[in-house]
Amino acid sequence: MNLSEQTMWKAVIHCDPYYDDLFCYAVKTTMIFCRPSCKSKEPKPFNVEYFYHPKQAMQKGYRPCKRCRPDLPRENCDIDGKTVRMVKTILDSEYSQPWTLQNLSKKAGVSPWHLQRMFKSRIGISPKQYLIRVRIQQAKQLLLQGELNNMEVGFEVGFQNAGQFYKAFRKITGYTPSKFKCHYSHN
Repeated sequence: MNLSEQTMWKAVIHCDPYYDDLFCYAVKTTMIFCRPSCKSKEPKPFNVEYFYHPKQAMQKGYRPCKRCRPDLPRENCDIDGKTVRMVKTILDSEYSQPWTLQNLSKKAGVSPWHLQRMFKSRIGISPKQYLIRVRIQQAKQLLLQGELNNMEVGFEVGFQNAGQFYKAFRKITGYTPSKFKCHYSHN
């Protein structure tokens, strides 16, 4: 399909995802190429070059944008939030595991930087902050069950040491684990 430059330019300035699989554009001043839907700064029209395939842009010396990743298949760019949902599901179900941004990004098939940005833009917090919140939520339930002591609860939900657990618990709930248990188990 041959598109006019005017059509491609309109797709770029309107960040139109419909054209993502049809062409990519490169900015001569930055030597970066993007998908039409990329939310990067709008380039000047005379600095733009169009390509029907990312390989063409790379052959001319352009490098892929780290935001929209035009060099990857569209499903790896999380346009519809699949990657973030997958990572969220992992953290919700495997919260006691020692997850790092590095090993989460490997599992998701994206760079750590890209995962951090995608997750934060969709969820509002980083994967690490989300994991801590999930752990604290689970810890609250375990504390109210009363079968484990505070330290055991911290280890059970994935904290590496008691200090880390107490600090995170207090920051999120406003209580120490003991005060939380005392306050909420009587209500």
